[in-house]
Amino acid sequence: MAANKDNISYHYYTLEEYFALEHAGDARFEYWDGDIVCMSGGDQRHYTLSRNLVVRVQVKLDGGPCQAFPAEVPVKTPTLPPYRYPDVSVVCGEPKYEKVGGIDALLNPVMIVEVLSPSTASRDKDQKFKAYQAIPTFKEYLLISQDAVEVTHYKLQSNGLWLRKDLTDRNATLVFDSIGISLPVMEIYKGLTFDSNS
Repeated sequence: MAANKDNISYHYYTLEEYFALEHAGDARFEYWDGDIVCMSGGDQRHYTLSRNLVVRVQVKLDGGPCQAFPAEVPVKTPTLPPYRYPDVSVVCGEPKYEKVGGIDALLNPVMIVEVLSPSTASRDKDQKFKAYQAIPTFKEYLLISQDAVEVTHYKLQSNGLWLRKDLTDRNATLVFDSIGISLPVMEIYKGLTFDSNS
């Protein structure tokens, strides 16, 4: 017999409990208003996409003023405390940090990339995007599907509105104005294949 969800007790985690967990090991967690979500682990598609992105973006950036950071670097989200763990973040100029609960959180990303997982896709598309928009330096957001060649690219326009572009063509090229590089979609998905129904 299934338990009635109304009879299951819920534990509201405090930020102090969250920070204690963050310092206890190598796993990464995000705090969501009393809930704690593990961001470590996943599947090989997620690992491949995250690796492809951080490596290829950094290669394109070498010699310039910008640098890419992997998923281990948290980004402070003022409207969604304390911080998030994007799959890739890019800073132009000197990286700035703030110690938050004993963790160095990045303050000035220009571009942020999230690889969508079934458990995180909804938050990445909505709550995280809104939280990232409160970061003054943030100008571009990239959402990458791990189930098919599907990329959503947002660019902040001079009028303050976000322009959305969806790409499903492996031969297309993404242009990142805020960091001055372009990246073929096929480089993001290198090493991955999808069946013809994807």
